[in-house]
Amino acid sequence: MNFKIAIASGKGGTGKTSLSVNLAAMLAETLPEKWEQIVLTDLDVEEPNSSLFFSDAKTILTQEEYRLVPEWDQNKCTLCKKCSEVCEFNAIAFLGTRVLVFPDLCHSCHACSTLCPDDALPMKEHKMGVSTYLKPVQKNLSITENLLDIGQPSAVPLIARALEKLEKSSVNNSIIIMDAPPGTSCPMMEVTKDADYVLMVTEPTPFGLHDLKLAVETVKKLKRKTGVVINKSGSGNDELIEKYCGQESIDILGKIPQSKKIAEGYSAGKLVYNLDNNIYSAWRELVNSIKKQIKS
Repeated sequence: MNFKIAIASGKGGTGKTSLSVNLAAMLAETLPEKWEQIVLTDLDVEEPNSSLFFSDAKTILTQEEYRLVPEWDQNKCTLCKKCSEVCEFNAIAFLGTRVLVFPDLCHSCHACSTLCPDDALPMKEHKMGVSTYLKPVQKNLSITENLLDIGQPSAVPLIARALEKLEKSSVNNSIIIMDAPPGTSCPMMEVTKDADYVLMVTEPTPFGLHDLKLAVETVKKLKRKTGVVINKSGSGNDELIEKYCGQESIDILGKIPQSKKIAEGYSAGKLVYNLDNNIYSAWRELVNSIKKQIKS
């Protein structure tokens, strides 16, 4: 049995990746009882960068990832038009005596291929991205990154594929930290829909609050348990976030202080949780709160 924590935010730039990499490293240092491994997986597939913070990590394996798209077999087709009738995404069209398949519109649902009476639309592999598996020097920690190919119409198939492989390959009793895409659209929902806990990162500003509300409403519909971390605490008005979380009965698990040291460390690609005693204390409080959620 594994425990999956999705790190999400209503918008980019709030500190989602910073939280993911530092949380994974610190949890690996102080592995909770009964858990055997921390797995950090970067599912922000359009710009994954978690490995930048682990300069000692060695690449173990790189794999190309594919999705299935129908390919028209002219020799078998009788032009019955059943395929275009069942396709909900308008990915198949008829042009005279030819069938056109639009891979960018296809959602790989297999409906056209399965229901074709002539087996004229076999599913073929189309490359969509690359998965990389890395092992840092740090004990009890492993990393996966997933990079979407340029020009791919959707990040969701690659995210779904990465999660499927992760579930099969992870050591039992692993805590899986999932760095989700920013925002509240389909890629973020794909990461959070099966998470055991969703950790929202926000900033103490009106803009941060606005986007936090959108993200919380999204996760509510998915019926996921949620907590909040205030990043850059002290740079704005923490009470804005505290008041909202109180009204929504959402736990604030920790506050990461606004700090020039953190900004400089992050910009240099360094882990920041142990830069000084005050910063370490804030991170330790957050990690202890998360351990309580895992235990419960």
